[in-house]
Amino acid sequence: MWLIARRSFAESWTRLAATLLAAVFSIGLIAGALQFTLRAQEAVSGSDASEYSRADVLVQGGSADPDDPYSPPDGRVAAAAVAGRPGVAAVAGDATVPVTASGADGKPILPPAGAGTSLRPWTSDGRLNPYHLESGRAPAADGEVAVTRHVARAGGLGVGDTLKVLLPRQSRDMRIVGVVTVQGHSAVASGDLLLAPPGTVAQAAGLPAGTWQSVWVKASGGSVPALRAALARDLGKDVTVRTAAEVRRAQSADLQGAGASIGGAIGMLSSVAVFVGLFVVANTFGTLVRQRTRRLALLSAIGATPRQIRRLIRFEALALGAVASAGGVALGYPVSALLTHLFANDGFDISAADAQYGWIALAVPAAAGVLVTQLAARRAAKRAAKISPMQALRDASTETAGRRWPRLLGALAVFACAWIFFGGVFGIRYEEPPGPERTAGTSVMTLMGCMTTVAALAVLAPFFVGPLGGLVGRVGMAVSGEAGRLARATITRSPRRVSSAASSLMLGVALVASTALIVLSVGARFNEAGREVMRADHAVTATGMTSDGQAPLPRDAARKAAAVPGVSAAAALTMSEVKLVSPPPRRPSPEEAPEPFYLAVTGADQNALPSVLKLGGRLPRLGDGQIALTSTVMKGQRIKKGQRIVVRGARGRIALTVAAAYHDPSHLFADQALVSDATMDRLDPTAAAQVVLVRGGTEQALSRAFADAPGLKVVDRAGYVKAAADAMTKGMSVIYGFIGMALVLALFGMATTVSMSVAERTREFGLLGAVGATTDQIRSIVRWEAATVVLLGTLLGLGTALATASLLHVATGSSYLAPNAPWWLFPAVITGAAAVTFAVSALPAKRAVAIASTR
Repeated sequence: MWLIARRSFAESWTRLAATLLAAVFSIGLIAGALQFTLRAQEAVSGSDASEYSRADVLVQGGSADPDDPYSPPDGRVAAAAVAGRPGVAAVAGDATVPVTASGADGKPILPPAGAGTSLRPWTSDGRLNPYHLESGRAPAADGEVAVTRHVARAGGLGVGDTLKVLLPRQSRDMRIVGVVTVQGHSAVASGDLLLAPPGTVAQAAGLPAGTWQSVWVKASGGSVPALRAALARDLGKDVTVRTAAEVRRAQSADLQGAGASIGGAIGMLSSVAVFVGLFVVANTFGTLVRQRTRRLALLSAIGATPRQIRRLIRFEALALGAVASAGGVALGYPVSALLTHLFANDGFDISAADAQYGWIALAVPAAAGVLVTQLAARRAAKRAAKISPMQALRDASTETAGRRWPRLLGALAVFACAWIFFGGVFGIRYEEPPGPERTAGTSVMTLMGCMTTVAALAVLAPFFVGPLGGLVGRVGMAVSGEAGRLARATITRSPRRVSSAASSLMLGVALVASTALIVLSVGARFNEAGREVMRADHAVTATGMTSDGQAPLPRDAARKAAAVPGVSAAAALTMSEVKLVSPPPRRPSPEEAPEPFYLAVTGADQNALPSVLKLGGRLPRLGDGQIALTSTVMKGQRIKKGQRIVVRGARGRIALTVAAAYHDPSHLFADQALVSDATMDRLDPTAAAQVVLVRGGTEQALSRAFADAPGLKVVDRAGYVKAAADAMTKGMSVIYGFIGMALVLALFGMATTVSMSVAERTREFGLLGAVGATTDQIRSIVRWEAATVVLLGTLLGLGTALATASLLHVATGSSYLAPNAPWWLFPAVITGAAAVTFAVSALPAKRAVAIASTR
């Protein structure tokens, strides 16, 4: 059987070429997704270097968040209080100031793998200094910095260049005097570092002279745990003493978790590629088996057993999978490069990591390719084994009524699998409180269920061919006469052939229509709600993006905007994240420990706020020590109005009074919590402004006021709502990329199936030509069959898209996912589907005419 399979593969390679290309594209998507995942994990773990690599003990002022290994301590500690103690050989003060750095082109420099950029003090003591100068010198004067190598490379900067640094309250130009690495890496676990003289950092962090957020300690010898215990005992409860190794382990564990999350997210997207690949290759293999019915029947007639026939098909699939795997692995590298570019546009930069060539990157997609082709050929092999020797006398076969029940039972089994996912929606809604996590979980389960339902519809597609084919045939008879009658006969006689092409079109239409429907509905809702909430006429915002969204602004931008003639109100919206300490977060279940709950807090000038925003609920002017929470947060955490809560910010634990419940229907301005500027200064004095909302004035006057501030722009209400919505939905370009590549694969599968179906009917077209059918009639038969493909594929695809969007809305309860399609969407999809189908059928129609003329 292997020799027969090899000979068959060699003789029919032109017929297998289309299947081979479909498999190559499918495996290329799988390989590209895996390559990107490995590269992203390398970018994350490649930053597993620590600035604490030479320190033995860290003395932190106050306390630090145990759930966040990168959070700065909330207190202060004097370096002199630690230096000179027994067992201490050297000390160095440390502080962390979050900043945004811009490169030579003025665009923000994205830190690796979604991390952050911080300003840190240069450590002059060689016993504690972990930084290796690759070029230049150490910073010595105010305004000088040494940068990690990733900053220099990503920003196109070198020694002597000027770096624009946005501090929490101002923007500064700093001169690069050195480029450093840490333990041979271009960045550290927390991201990029800008290293400045200690005095510069202390001033930016607002630290009194001689005090630091933490102090690095080098032990003079002996036991490090003993030194930690001694310092903790002597310095008291106002500090937290930890070993540097403990902090490094926590950061490493966090990096591993981040890498796993990235892999999971890409895995979900790559499942689309696997699904489409299985779908297309299975379709083309099924068509290939139908095309070779006579040959397989002859093999059966001369003594081949059903088991040998199955092995023949599987051997062919093995050869096809091996060749396709090699091409797919090679195609995976440009696919990975495209995904890297799309992610970088959304603020997730992994360019610091190189392409991966290890055995996982090469062997896993190759094995996946063989597995995909084997799974795709399994059903075709079973069908081939059931071909009777008598079918060697026939040129085509029809699907008998007795074979309908297995198809119905198979579809019901697939529907049952889909309900496994749909059932998970109820479990998530029951266990998870309202919020983004529940919405994301129910959305994923719903989408997986809908994707499985598509497979069930593909199984049932032949049942729809008869009625729709009859309808198209009647239209064809009215338009084309005898050609329409012949087309109706050929369509209804072999429903599997028509349904194979229609299934690929259904998949493509479902991908495009559901994505477009969801994106357009979300965009329309964002636009409607944003215009409803935003009363301001203008917004001052940054032109660049960071890993957290739009780049921040200096907080003094609000004062500058308020001074412009004609401006009646200007408010800077500052953002910070705090941890809810009391009441404690809800437990997912009595047996599980509660997950930390973090609040996104917005700070705003309470006098100007009513003039620039219209938030839902009865929102009073908040005073110092008061906080307003959205109704969703209050319901999810069981908090009541007037209750005293405790949160942990950058300055430690702060008790706040819940003054009101409100609602931001746009989710763009104050999505979870709102405080006054005075309270924000207590929570996080380094919080940067995300936008300045301005009431009154003109866009031209505001633009002139900020002309000396590069990287800022003034936009109107509609412009800011769109920009903020784009920032909220970052990551969509990656999804577009995956959907686009999967769509190309699905359409290619449709074109392959249509082309192979013409080759399958060589004798049929030859006989039609022999009995007098004209070239126009032959061409009409193929085109009316294509019209049936359009009708069936479009109806099933649009129905799937509408059902997906509706189920998402019901499952999540989000008004943003309510189907709200513009009038032109469905006509555009139908027109596009028809254009693509008739375009790909043009060449097969030409070939059918040629067959009819020569045979």
